[in-house]
Amino acid sequence: MYNAAGQINREQLVQRFAPMVKRIACHLMARLPASVLLDDLVQNGMLGLLDAIGRFEVGVGAQFEAYAAQRVRGAMLDSLRENDWLPRSLRRSCRLIEAAIAQLQQQTGRAPTEKELADALDMTLADYQKMLQSARGHQLVYLEDLISEEGEDFLERHQVEENCDPAQLFEDESTRQALVRAIADLPEREKLMMALYYERDLNLREIGEVMGVSESRVCQLHSQAVMRLRTRLAGAVDKKRKKIEKNG
Repeated sequence: MYNAAGQINREQLVQRFAPMVKRIACHLMARLPASVLLDDLVQNGMLGLLDAIGRFEVGVGAQFEAYAAQRVRGAMLDSLRENDWLPRSLRRSCRLIEAAIAQLQQQTGRAPTEKELADALDMTLADYQKMLQSARGHQLVYLEDLISEEGEDFLERHQVEENCDPAQLFEDESTRQALVRAIADLPEREKLMMALYYERDLNLREIGEVMGVSESRVCQLHSQAVMRLRTRLAGAVDKKRKKIEKNG
């Protein structure tokens, strides 16, 4: 990967890691609406790869690949943020689902079924599942997504001290443990789907083959599972905020 002058050969590195860029893009596409083009993600990912090659000074190999993958994924996510690819109407629909999940969870003490959620939203099960299908991509969570209709930032609403680090609300051990518990409490099919996607790195088609369902059904299950997790984590953050206020 070095030329005669002992410098990193950028062209060889690009050729070697271009398949990695496409692999990351394809995996990310499974969580995005159809309006997002794979070629656009790959193009932005290649820019991230070039940036990684220019910044990395230690050498190449597994260590570089891990660093490059992070830069590639970051470049793709940055491009999505800039393009504001998720319509506000869809964000509102997803918030309605999350509110219904939270309400039913509190009432029943368990994860609500799809039929229960559809009834709570006063729609048919088929329409609810269509909404889940449309919600593909909502699971890419940014802090910007946590802005209220009035434009108030989530962290601004929950920050209780001037010297408090807002990121701590998300990164501390209690929140991580809340995520572990939330995943453990998912319905079995959704738990299996998440394990196949995030741990086994399977795509939606492959997961569908394992679970014996269609690719679109896997997409619905994924959207619903992530909204369940978002709801649980939001509750954990709210409890953390109240604890800080009480002790402060």
